[in-house]
Amino acid sequence: MSTSRLPEHEQRILDEIERALSRDRRLARRLRTPRRRRRPDVSKVAQWAPRRWTVVLLLTVCAALLAAGIVTSDPGVIWAFAVLWAPTSFAVLRLLCRSSSRGVSRGG
Repeated sequence: MSTSRLPEHEQRILDEIERALSRDRRLARRLRTPRRRRRPDVSKVAQWAPRRWTVVLLLTVCAALLAAGIVTSDPGVIWAFAVLWAPTSFAVLRLLCRSSSRGVSRGG
């Protein structure tokens, strides 16, 4: 393959093809966006600061689901409790961490 410059008429044809391709919006979007899956942004979840009433509501619903699951042994209730327990635990932990860091910054 030659590394010298293209002849004038071939350069014009190439420029015309490039102009036509640059006007194609769909092609430009496909070339600009990578095709790999994007990972979810975990930093927003880690910065979540739940309010006290949110945590109280989650704990109440979890306790009710736990009691209903023990009494009825219904798989739907047990699964609902299992799904809700992880976010509830996370919310309680975040609330406790936030309140303890406030107490340390106040000096007691």
